[in-house]
Amino acid sequence: MRSLKLFLRPSTGVRNISSLILPETHSKLKNVCREFSEAELRPVAATLDKQQMFPSDQIKKLADLGILGVVVDKKYGGSGSDSLALSIAVEEISRCCGGTGSIVSIHNALYAGIINKVGTPEQKLQFLQDFISRGIVGCFALSEPGSGSDAANMHTLAKREGDHWILNGTKAWVTNGIEGGAIIVIARSDVSKSHSGVSAFIVPTNTPGLTRGKRDDKLGIRAASSCNIILDNVIVPVENMLGNEGDGFKIAMSGIDLARIGIASQAIGISQAAMDCAIDYAGNRTAFGNPIIKLSAVQQRLAKMATRLEASRLLTWKAAWLRDNNLPFTKAASMAKLEASQTATYVTHNCIQILGGIGYIADMPAERHYRDARITEIYAGPTDIQYLVIAEKLAKEYGYKTR
Repeated sequence: MRSLKLFLRPSTGVRNISSLILPETHSKLKNVCREFSEAELRPVAATLDKQQMFPSDQIKKLADLGILGVVVDKKYGGSGSDSLALSIAVEEISRCCGGTGSIVSIHNALYAGIINKVGTPEQKLQFLQDFISRGIVGCFALSEPGSGSDAANMHTLAKREGDHWILNGTKAWVTNGIEGGAIIVIARSDVSKSHSGVSAFIVPTNTPGLTRGKRDDKLGIRAASSCNIILDNVIVPVENMLGNEGDGFKIAMSGIDLARIGIASQAIGISQAAMDCAIDYAGNRTAFGNPIIKLSAVQQRLAKMATRLEASRLLTWKAAWLRDNNLPFTKAASMAKLEASQTATYVTHNCIQILGGIGYIADMPAERHYRDARITEIYAGPTDIQYLVIAEKLAKEYGYKTR
């Protein structure tokens, strides 16, 4: 099987994608990921969803392709590529299986990407190289039962004792939590401070005192596990701290910005799958003597779906381009995530409307696309939070403050 590393070179600076034509290496990547997804994911996606089954075989094959280390430096086993490449890969995977797209997106953006960016060489060797080569996924634990978007209100504590830290608390909705080999845990290391009193730690999941809660029984992306992570006097060596003490909130937010590009890409892939389903059905379903694609009402739905889908993709590619060229991208990532996630809900809803009754039953993939789409408006900051982020950045550009 061909590896991603054969097609992608390290990012080489400013690249103009306003021509709407992907660079050659990224076009090849798109084709590789599409071929893989059609062969390895589409035939099993419904089963993975129904049985809440982690796609372990497919994840190992994706690791062989280099997809578990898209933004990781080559010397640590990654592909040394960029966030546009990650966006393309996640979209194509999500087009055939939204759950697998979530696994790949979260692992790359909120585990591998963070460690590659701020980890020490020793941390990268231990928690990146081996994971990427063996197909082991990582996790990210920020949210808690009582603090989701209000992340600064977390209650998980980290106490320094000699050459180690002791962690106590409960993290919630940890994607890849059941299968993950290590978790980036965000915890409060100084209760007298707000954001600057938060630190980040790499915690192997086999560490004594760390236990997993039951697997969440979710509406969608059911191939991707999530669960609570309970930390009961978990001892973490000082060398497992990411960055410096007090850097945790900054590290988390930088990872979430990339995660929003990944989730936007996931939403686009789900939307594209629903769009394909709707057009194929409309072109073959006959009513009133003609294929229903000849009906004006159906044409209007399809036109609106296609337009919003294309706009979402361009917003997402712009956010990725900004990040890849070391330009501010927080607002663009929120815009992409906001529009792509709402578009996924809109497109999958209209797909079911075009299919009618058959779209409501599990014999067709339309209802799975609809369920998978809903999470994209929730995790890494729900729609309402994206409005706040965009407004704050917009006001700042004009010299104003929102708070």
